[in-house]
Amino acid sequence: MKVSTMIKTNDLTKIYNRNIRAVDKLNIEIDEGEIYGLLGPNGAGKTTTINMLTTRISPTSGSATVAGLDINKNSLEVRRAIGVVPQDLTADEDLTGRENMVMVAQFYDVPKTVYRERIENLLKLVDMEEAADRLVRTYSGGMRKRLELIVGLVNDPKILFLDEPTLGLDVQTRTQMWNYVREIQKKLDVTIILTSHYLEEIDALANRVSIIDHGKVLVTGTPQELKASLKGDVVTVTFKSQEEVDQMKGIKGVIEVSDSGPNTARIKVENADSALPTIINFISEKKLSTTKLIVQKPSLDEVFLEYTGRDIRTEEAVDSRKMMMNLRKVRK
Repeated sequence: MKVSTMIKTNDLTKIYNRNIRAVDKLNIEIDEGEIYGLLGPNGAGKTTTINMLTTRISPTSGSATVAGLDINKNSLEVRRAIGVVPQDLTADEDLTGRENMVMVAQFYDVPKTVYRERIENLLKLVDMEEAADRLVRTYSGGMRKRLELIVGLVNDPKILFLDEPTLGLDVQTRTQMWNYVREIQKKLDVTIILTSHYLEEIDALANRVSIIDHGKVLVTGTPQELKASLKGDVVTVTFKSQEEVDQMKGIKGVIEVSDSGPNTARIKVENADSALPTIINFISEKKLSTTKLIVQKPSLDEVFLEYTGRDIRTEEAVDSRKMMMNLRKVRK
């Protein structure tokens, strides 16, 4: 039986220590075959949500179905229907890539006649045939990530959870990974739930996105819809002092002026091209000292800042350092 809605939550809630609401009445619905992005600051509830949907932890209240199965009543069946690629590297470095895949296949009781062909197909899908019989400790960071990706597919899941799949990789390797994810979704027709701090990654891959903060969904839509919802451009101006930022709040003819980091004003306007002369004239008349001026068209970075009040780049830097520590023993 084909399930058109692969994941659905109903007021899904997780409370720790009786008063910490990690997830607060979360309601999302994910369709079959889509790549769905979960975006949020550190501590927003993304990991707790994924842990509940993958049955690693139980909800405090509310409910959810995954592949048509209740996460509380059918946890074993749910685990067999999903694949999980965690943020941390989990492959055994003392085994080859193929041996890691065989080990997972045996864990899921996949018959040998089935997993042999499946492993070959997966290795080919991410261009890993030549490296399959090398020890994982000889892999580069990008190869390790590719192996983790296909290990999550050995049990032929209907749904694949990708938690920060390219964290810590360089831009070129990251872009290559995006191509592999697209190819996997297309050829295997698997539903993908993607969490990432790289907004360009969400923009490039996700059909729809939910921004989560404080355990709640703030907004959901396609990347295009979310960017269009801002209804305007942003001009960011950095000054030599905070007092000059405060003076900018008296400018007329803009939507709003707010603080955006040290000595920096974020000016929201309907159209940057027509508003720039007004902004520059105001700065000149007030004799303000600027060090930087940036014009930004609607982007997911701006959407994230608009709804969470935080800059995703700060969050990204913290997790990138964490991943680099995990990769420090991996040969480049």
